[in-house]
Amino acid sequence: MRVLLIEDDPHTAAFIGKGLREDGHTVEHAGDGKQGLFLATTESFDAIVLDRMLPALDGLVLLQTLRGAGNRTPLLLLTALGEVDHRVEGLRAGADDYLVKPFAYSELSARLDSIVRREREQAQREPTRLSVGELELDLLGRDARRAGKRIELQPREFRLLEYLMRQAGRVVTRTMLLEAVWDYHFDPQTNVIDVHISRLRQKIDHGFERPLLHTVRGAGYRLGE
Repeated sequence: MRVLLIEDDPHTAAFIGKGLREDGHTVEHAGDGKQGLFLATTESFDAIVLDRMLPALDGLVLLQTLRGAGNRTPLLLLTALGEVDHRVEGLRAGADDYLVKPFAYSELSARLDSIVRREREQAQREPTRLSVGELELDLLGRDARRAGKRIELQPREFRLLEYLMRQAGRVVTRTMLLEAVWDYHFDPQTNVIDVHISRLRQKIDHGFERPLLHTVRGAGYRLGE
């Protein structure tokens, strides 16, 4: 297993890195948030161990940035903040699990194995391709096509289209989209959905006789023929 360890404390990083390597894993270490974000977005990892409090870029902001870009790598959040509110904040931001400092390496190893196993089991259950009419989405290859023509999508657009295709034929509300695609659990009074829907509609419907992305007035949006 290839693990990205993002931890600024050298003693903690050495402790975790030593244990992971002894367990047979490959470890890449980043000492601050910016370096961690760069590695997480330019290289492939099986899991990420992320410290909550980091220099250069806060761990929670790093986590939200990754999830917002569609990066679903299993992630274990380390935190010295033991209060329930802080733990809930981390989980809502997209962490798969959390571990409060100080901790035993055996617990970190067990939790890491658990989130990776859970992600792999889920991947086996879920389809790797979605289709609605002549629109196809390859979830593993991150490839979208309509009638064989490749569609260039930004990470957020890909995530939005994936959600709409999983809900094909159903009306999805703004609240549903905010929670599923933007991880907002409230309406921030933004036009972000309108902007992304407009861009996505232009990409998947422009040049085709029949539109697939429909606005349901007063309710939301529906993807289907």
